[in-house]
Amino acid sequence: MSLIDRKIESLPFVVAELNYLAPTDGKPRTYAFDPPPGEPKSTTFPEPHQVSVFNGRSISDSFSLDREGFALVRHPTMVRDFYSDQEVRAVYYPAVESFLRATLRADRVLIFDHTVRKRVEGAADVRGQGPRQPATRVHVDQTPSSGANRVREHLPDEAEELLQGRVQVINLWRPIRGPLRDSPLAVCDVTTVGADDLVASDLIYPNRNGETYSVKFNPAHRWFYFPEMMTDEALLLKCYDSETDGRARFAPHTAFVDPTTPPDAPLRESIELRTLVFHRQ
Repeated sequence: MSLIDRKIESLPFVVAELNYLAPTDGKPRTYAFDPPPGEPKSTTFPEPHQVSVFNGRSISDSFSLDREGFALVRHPTMVRDFYSDQEVRAVYYPAVESFLRATLRADRVLIFDHTVRKRVEGAADVRGQGPRQPATRVHVDQTPSSGANRVREHLPDEAEELLQGRVQVINLWRPIRGPLRDSPLAVCDVTTVGADDLVASDLIYPNRNGETYSVKFNPAHRWFYFPEMMTDEALLLKCYDSETDGRARFAPHTAFVDPTTPPDAPLRESIELRTLVFHRQ
């Protein structure tokens, strides 16, 4: 029995609604732009479930990126304006690259994009129209196919050589304003996720197709969050790992409505960086 198994009964928790994948015919798909005439925007529909989300603060040192699929880390930043794309790329990118190389003992880190989110009451999450809204469905950003394709897309001349070694896609997520009380991020312990829970789903762009995992409900899933995160804290999320030796490969996550959030809490602002992490074999 792991330390988490032994301690979970004593952890505080909230009961919250998480949006899983409703049963659907065929492979789920979502258009990232206006779909062709007669096509629905998405065939991915939510199936809400009430689940316990445990406060992982008191055992935060027990979580492992390679076991549970996520980790809470301290990461102060010098960035003054996360809404400045220029400052984020000039200041934040190199700092995160250095931090991940050291923390993950990686040979190389490449940040391939970032997303700023700012919750607006009643607003839809529309790509390319200002800051994105929190993602309120249980998902994983990559699959085995799309994880490898990220290497081919961003490092085409080196891809086949790099894919001979270990490749990870790691997201670094942090609040822009703290303490964050509105729409926190819930992360699922990968040791409780079955292979059949993950459903490959197409994400269709004008010039390419991506693939993510939607997630079916499983009462065995064990969820955690870290309430009142500050701006010097970040969550590392495992979105893909090429290793198939039993370590965590895909960590489901989602924003959720915390029922204990004060009504006057500032609306969530956050930023996530998506990175390719390389290890020589």
